[in-house]
Amino acid sequence: MINVFVLQNGRLNQVPIETREDLEQAAPVWVDLTDPTEDERAWVKSIYGVILPGEDEVKDIEASARYYEAENGDLHLRTDFLLEEDEGPSRVVTVAFILAKKMLFSVHTDDLPVFRLVRMRARSRPGSIEDYMDVLLDLYATDAEYSADALEGIYQNLEEVSSRVLQEEFTDKDAADALSAIAHEEDLNGRIRRNMMDTRRAVSFLMRGRLLNSDQFEEARQILRDIESLDGHTSFLFDKINFLMDATVGFININQNKIIKIFSVASVAFLPPTLFASIYGMNFDFMPELKWGYGYAWAWGLMIVSAAAPLMYFRRRGWLK
Repeated sequence: MINVFVLQNGRLNQVPIETREDLEQAAPVWVDLTDPTEDERAWVKSIYGVILPGEDEVKDIEASARYYEAENGDLHLRTDFLLEEDEGPSRVVTVAFILAKKMLFSVHTDDLPVFRLVRMRARSRPGSIEDYMDVLLDLYATDAEYSADALEGIYQNLEEVSSRVLQEEFTDKDAADALSAIAHEEDLNGRIRRNMMDTRRAVSFLMRGRLLNSDQFEEARQILRDIESLDGHTSFLFDKINFLMDATVGFININQNKIIKIFSVASVAFLPPTLFASIYGMNFDFMPELKWGYGYAWAWGLMIVSAAAPLMYFRRRGWLK
């Protein structure tokens, strides 16, 4: 899918593109391609002389492949953007940016929420965008805001996990649910840290390359400050996740020790009756109780007392509740 945006009175307006002729008649400042077809790639190449990278090229993590200037003067950047989905874990989508002929070209496989936010805001805030570089910086700034919102979600979810971990009764099922939730938040926190690191590198590259005017340079500095402020939150959340993980594993060990203690107490409690029964079998004739007036009562009473005495002792010591 190809989305073309033009500047009209400081607003970013989308132009519908159905055919090659529609693209030829447009004067875009931003050409955004989401999982483009071969025909759409060919249109961009023939009209603007821009060769879009393939999916394998976009995923190349080498620094020389993520930020470089082509022989024709086009500037190529690769930047990761966070994508949270309703179902399944979060993931990072790599976007290829090409700065050519005072236009911004972006290629990615998924429709990203950051891109939707930029399009929506540009329509409602006239004058916020003046050229293609403003679009790129706005994407990076919105990416930092989106990551900050995701961190707020992690804070809220971990508070719920904390309330469950610190409750009076904490079963093995509660522990399994807590571990699953903690693992999910740890994965998201790690992806946010990676995403912010990549955005910082991209913005720093633009600043070092003297590609920004004074206003854009100041905006880039503000983006870096916003990213730096998020580093403290990701570090704090990492420590909190480790604490909750250790606490949950500790409660699991406590529950296991309780089970072991119960079996140990049970084995000790039933040792005396078994011992007395063995003594009877070794030192008396076959069923000697038949010769006594209260033989059966004596044997049963002796075994009951031998079993009850250890249990009462363990209860007094607080080993059994």
